[in-house]
Amino acid sequence: MLKVVGVNFKPAGKIYYFDPGDLALKNEDDVIVETGRGMEFGTVRGDVREISEKEFGKSIRKVLRMANNADHERQAANAAKRDDAMSVCHEKIKKHNLDMKLIDAEYTFDNTKLVFYFTSDNRVDFRELVKDLASVFRKRIELRQVGVRDEAKILGGVGSCGRGLCCSNWLQDFEPVSIKMAKMQNLSLNPTKISGSCGRLMCCLKYENDIYQEMRKGMPNQGEVVDTPQGKAKVTESNILRNIIKVRLIEEERTAQTPEKLSADLYIYTKDEIRRSKKTGKKNEPIKSVNEEIQQALDDEIIDIVKE
Repeated sequence: MLKVVGVNFKPAGKIYYFDPGDLALKNEDDVIVETGRGMEFGTVRGDVREISEKEFGKSIRKVLRMANNADHERQAANAAKRDDAMSVCHEKIKKHNLDMKLIDAEYTFDNTKLVFYFTSDNRVDFRELVKDLASVFRKRIELRQVGVRDEAKILGGVGSCGRGLCCSNWLQDFEPVSIKMAKMQNLSLNPTKISGSCGRLMCCLKYENDIYQEMRKGMPNQGEVVDTPQGKAKVTESNILRNIIKVRLIEEERTAQTPEKLSADLYIYTKDEIRRSKKTGKKNEPIKSVNEEIQQALDDEIIDIVKE
């Protein structure tokens, strides 16, 4: 068995695993570890635990030591120099007339490298900018382009729910989010209502998606023909959370000469009280009407709008 401990380097950053060695580490302890960028100041997240070496699948680096007072002072000093670094970089970006938005600056713990984070819609040639910054700060300079979701994670903010953004407060990794999740939860497909402050689909659409998928099984789609205790009917609405299916009875079926005639009254059933008439090739595969095919095409356009 292998002893590991999780460490992250930012409050809501990704957790990396290290070998604690003989150190008695506990949650929220500050430690010094060696990474690919050199020595780094991190915080322990969770307790030391044991896992099989096969499960982890690779060798890990050791925690060098617990952070002492000198380490905390160095970390605070590096953070204090951030604003000056941002100011200088802003001036240099204007000087070179580069189409880029500076997001953050970060000194590595050993103070040998200065990393700038930026966003841009286009590829940026920042070679001359790096030379200028290196001449000012006298250390290695790294410019790292990030996406709009990472920008929101770094800058933070308040979501439409009135709470702090999940990505900047506790969400460690971004998971794929699709327009289908909004449809499954019967949400408005208006991009402004299902997009976060980053302009992408809200991460919270993913949180309850598995539950909705489970509850969706066996529920008919709008426009689908089902068998009810009163006869064949067409579904007008399916409410997954309340397990309610609203239908109108088919009084006269459609023919080449006459349209389909439905009852004026609505009938309400649960999932167990109806039987789906049409069968599909795959289990639980949705049955789509022509209108739903058209709606799907519109949804695909919405996806493109949200991505842009």
